[in-house]
Amino acid sequence: METKPRIICLLKLLEKYTDEEHQLTTTELSNMLESEYGLTVHRVTFKRDIEALQEIGYDIVEIRSSQNKYFLGDRKFELPELKLLIDAVESSKFITSNKSKILIDKINDLASIYQVKKLKRNNYVVKNIKPDNEQIYYIVDAINDAINENRQISFRYYDFTGLKKKVLKNNGEVYTISPYHLTWNGDYYYVLGYSEKRGKVISFRVDRIATIPTILEKESYPQPNDFDLNEFTKTAFRMFEGDVVEVDLRCDNSLMKTIIDKFGEDVTTLAYDMNSFRVITDVAASPTFYGWVFGFSGKIQILGPENVKEEYKKMVMETAKIMD
Repeated sequence: METKPRIICLLKLLEKYTDEEHQLTTTELSNMLESEYGLTVHRVTFKRDIEALQEIGYDIVEIRSSQNKYFLGDRKFELPELKLLIDAVESSKFITSNKSKILIDKINDLASIYQVKKLKRNNYVVKNIKPDNEQIYYIVDAINDAINENRQISFRYYDFTGLKKKVLKNNGEVYTISPYHLTWNGDYYYVLGYSEKRGKVISFRVDRIATIPTILEKESYPQPNDFDLNEFTKTAFRMFEGDVVEVDLRCDNSLMKTIIDKFGEDVTTLAYDMNSFRVITDVAASPTFYGWVFGFSGKIQILGPENVKEEYKKMVMETAKIMD
């Protein structure tokens, strides 16, 4: 076999079977080259191969002794970094269980077989609900390509019935948008784009897109001059549609951390009394917002505007009737 393929095989052995705590001698590596790849190598040639790997930047550490030992030192990712990547993949609501397993196996390949054991033994995350849309990777790719090519996309969107049956939304309506951004919010991917039918920028959850979007020949509608990505994601409360409105809230002092987590440190807050403070911010006045307020059992009060107060009261009263 030629020199270059042999060097690659040697590198693969070092990556898989060595680390700082596990070294292999020249004899052991030579035997593994023969058993795993059918290659025989002379000691002098072996030494040249190691030096060639070192010259192109691989941290092959040599421990001199009666039998020299070798291991791969610095890797692209350290163990704590791999652990973080695994945690992110396992806990993501966006990635299906099957894709999560495939990704984690690939991440494990970045460590030695001994380091993988440490990752598995030490890793634990709270299990999250996973989607079942296995096309998500390809849906994201198609949207990203359309954005880069400045072209519109069309797709169908699905919903669920009261019997938990997946159905196409609006009788299979084909949605067409000019995609501008892919954004991550609340553990889900969303595509933001301009809908000519609705005359504004709207959002769709990517894992609810039924099939891989069709990239159309038509160029995307120019992004509106007044569109601000940061403001859109801040005011589209948890990515649910609704009329954007400035609200005035009275909040219990114990909720300051919660408010900052939700709206950011730059949110406008004012003193109200000894036990509470005011928050003035833009939200999408939707059932999601009202449900969020209701969840604090009176610790958040809507002071204004009046129409938002009335809508909230109406929702509370209707909920109380259902409970009777």
